[in-house]
Amino acid sequence: MKSSIKTIVIFILVSNVYTQQISISRVEQMPNLPSPYLMRDWKQVALGYDSLVFDLNRTGDYLPLIWINTNTINYPNHNSFGLHTVVGTPSPSNAEAINVLPAVIGASLVGIDKRDQNGYNWVLGCEEWFNKRPEENVYLNGPTAQSGDDWWYAMMPNVFFYQLYDLYPETGDFAHQLNSVADQWLKAVETMGGSATPWKKASMNYRGWYLETMTGNTDEYPYYEPEAAGAIAWLLYNAYIKTGDSKYRIGAEWAMEFLNGFSGNPSYELQLPYGVYAAARMNAELGTTYDIEKMLNGCFDPEHNVRDWGVTLGNWGGYDCYGLVGEAKNDGYAFVMNGFEMAGALVPMVRYDERFARAIGKWMLNLANASRLFYTNYLPAENQDSEAWAYEYDPNSYIAHESMREDWMGISPYATGDNWGATNLSLYGASHVGIIGGIIDTTNVQGILKLDLLKTDFFQDNAYPSYLFYNPHAEPKTISVDVGTQLVDLYDAVNNEFLDQSASAQTMITIPADEARLLVLVPAGGTITYAEEKMLVNGVVVDYNSDNIVGNHSPRIKALDTDSTTILYNQSINIYCTAADRDLNPLSYSWTINGETVDCDSSVLFWSGPAVDSVFTIQCSVSDGIAPPVS
Repeated sequence: MKSSIKTIVIFILVSNVYTQQISISRVEQMPNLPSPYLMRDWKQVALGYDSLVFDLNRTGDYLPLIWINTNTINYPNHNSFGLHTVVGTPSPSNAEAINVLPAVIGASLVGIDKRDQNGYNWVLGCEEWFNKRPEENVYLNGPTAQSGDDWWYAMMPNVFFYQLYDLYPETGDFAHQLNSVADQWLKAVETMGGSATPWKKASMNYRGWYLETMTGNTDEYPYYEPEAAGAIAWLLYNAYIKTGDSKYRIGAEWAMEFLNGFSGNPSYELQLPYGVYAAARMNAELGTTYDIEKMLNGCFDPEHNVRDWGVTLGNWGGYDCYGLVGEAKNDGYAFVMNGFEMAGALVPMVRYDERFARAIGKWMLNLANASRLFYTNYLPAENQDSEAWAYEYDPNSYIAHESMREDWMGISPYATGDNWGATNLSLYGASHVGIIGGIIDTTNVQGILKLDLLKTDFFQDNAYPSYLFYNPHAEPKTISVDVGTQLVDLYDAVNNEFLDQSASAQTMITIPADEARLLVLVPAGGTITYAEEKMLVNGVVVDYNSDNIVGNHSPRIKALDTDSTTILYNQSINIYCTAADRDLNPLSYSWTINGETVDCDSSVLFWSGPAVDSVFTIQCSVSDGIAPPVS
């Protein structure tokens, strides 16, 4: 029994309609240009962090911060390594995947090849966090950890592994691990109710998920983490992109439909921003219709959130501290890791939904400026609790405090942490700095950043260089953009127009006040084609939402499946065809068996198998009565 799914290119009407920018209310409360303005060279911070943390020969109090593990469990044929969670962790044996893997990823994003650095293959050493026990077979926060206790500690090591895989796909057992991770979480989503017979989204409102028993953690203390659906959708959709296996795409849709339909604000820690990215990419590439605006506001706004989680506002003790991520509803309590990770997920998101380009550009300017305050050299000594060690051993401020409070015993702001070591200087958070180190560059105009939209757009290898610029000033500003030595056409995906053609070297671009530009460097003179809203040059998508308005979209077949994988002689089964239409037109169904039309106009075909061995090709075509049908 086979089915085929085809994409139909339909007629396109051309109209010069610019993309409407959508504001995020929390971002609108931030200054366009924070004050005092001091932008660190975040790439240099990431490079300096790597040189300090990965130095096995450092000496001094609590140094070195890294050790080689020769007693590996999951991959005993080679060594692994560990990093202290904070400077002065009591037990160095408790290395965490959410610290170790991001340290390797972040260094890679700023140009360091971690496969051969000072004689060590740090990438290969990361696979020790893949728990090879059959009941797990995924990445977890420790080499012998158990899934289930806290969902974000179970999900994020897998997200980080997928990022590492994308950067170094030929490493060790990575190919097997990628499929194993996807298979385990797909099985979990199916157990949570995801089904194509008939179609049903998963129910994912748990604190965590025990893979060993395939049961949910229903302990409500301290909180459920339904945002995990976003991280799972991110994983499964990327597994689909990598393997082409539609079962992963279907699983991603089950998870995303749950997240999209969740009535409250599920944001906590790291997983919702990854869900926003996945939703935007699926909308752009598949034609789904997930509510990006709703999910984005969940990331930013702490209202109606069980942990008051969101993005901070306000001037704390003379420092603008807008845009940081943490407990933000009342007195702010921000965490360095969470801001860096949210940036890594939401900056590439605007490639797929440029309606939020201005909002994300403005937020990133505030986040990047305020994040310096986690580091010792950027606050007075009395506004932090671990400066003494840093002054002696980290004079360039490469290791950040874990967190920062708006007010601590009358001092504002106050850089600190959760007090789990001799200091609150946190590798656990600072290891993620390579994300903004890779994304952020400055321009010739103070306050206008150049954000690389491809740097953390993982599993995307068919795109032209793309950058986001936001002008925070009250008047237009002209920036110089280095487009390289080859001739390019500069396309702005915000306004759906070419700004400069046959440009090279330093090109001047003017950005209006308080506006954003999403510049794509397109090969000069390339062939332009359209596929529904997408504008392509030489077959590569340049703009997912161009100014070409589609009169009607073709329906999309989500799944074709049977309620039994084994058919006995004379057995009757149901065959389900699940389809969706972006324009909400009523759908009709037609079925054929071995090319012969079947009398059935339903999405479910009731079929009786024959009494002899036979091979059948069963096909379902779906039509909205306007666009060509799909089958």
